[in-house]
Amino acid sequence: MATTRQQAGPTEKRRAGGEDAVASAPASKPGGVRWVWEWTKSILVAFVLFLVVRAFVVEAFQIPTASMESTLLVGDFLLVNKMVYGAEIPGTAARLPAFDAPERGDIVVFEPPSAAGQPERTNYVKRIVGIPGDTLHMAEGVLHLNGEVLEEPYAQHSRPFEDPYSPQFRWQRSYLVRDGRHQGEYRPTRDNWGPIAVPEGRYFVMGDNRDNSEDSRYWGFVPADAIKGKPLIIYYSYDRQEIVPFPWLTEIRWDRLLNLIR
Repeated sequence: MATTRQQAGPTEKRRAGGEDAVASAPASKPGGVRWVWEWTKSILVAFVLFLVVRAFVVEAFQIPTASMESTLLVGDFLLVNKMVYGAEIPGTAARLPAFDAPERGDIVVFEPPSAAGQPERTNYVKRIVGIPGDTLHMAEGVLHLNGEVLEEPYAQHSRPFEDPYSPQFRWQRSYLVRDGRHQGEYRPTRDNWGPIAVPEGRYFVMGDNRDNSEDSRYWGFVPADAIKGKPLIIYYSYDRQEIVPFPWLTEIRWDRLLNLIR
C-alpha cells in the first residue's frame, strides 16, 4: 500500500519557525530601558572626564578680593592651567611632571602658608616677585630686586599716604641679609622692609594692589609645592559691587571676557 506524507500547513510552519526564532534570538532590553542606559553611560563618561580635566588640566577660579587690581578685578572668573607646574594627584602628595617652573612675574594660584590664618584649602592668587636666591627690599613703596629697582608697570598704590606696621612682619627677621643692622632693631612696615633673602624652594608673592594686599610681606614665603597653577584667561566677569537685580546678567564686563592674563 502506498503511503502518503502529509505536508505541514502554513500555521504549523509559522509555529515551528517562531519557536526556532525565539530560541535563537538574543535577549534584548526594551527600547525605553536601552535609551535610559545609553544616556546614563554618556553622563557618567562626561562626569569622569570632567573630574580628570579639573584635577589635572584646568580649573575655574573666582577673584574674591581687590588685592590684584587693576590686573584682576573682583568678579573675574579665571581658567587656571594646573599642568604647567605639575598637577597634584588627588589624595596623595605626588605630582605629575611639570612643564615649567614658576618664574618671576608669573601670576599664580596657591594655598597660603598656615600663618595667613585662612581655612585649609583656601586658594590665593598673587604675582611672584622673588624666586629662590633673590634678595628683596622695599623703600617708600618701591620694590628693589638684588639691589636694583624692579620695574613693575602692573603695580598700583591705592593708599600711598599710609605705611602701617603689623606684628605679622616679624617673621622677616629670620631671613634678613646682614647690612649692619641688628635683628632687634628691625621694625618693618608695609612699604619699608628688608633686605631679605628668598630661600631655596620658596617664592615671595605680592598683590598688584600693593596697599590692599596681604601677601608674603605678612605671612612669608610660598613653598613650591603649594603652587597649584597659572591663570590663563578671564572667561567671565561681572561687577559685583553694583546693587541691582541679577548683576551676573546685567553687569557683565564684556571688555574683559576672554582676556589673556599677564
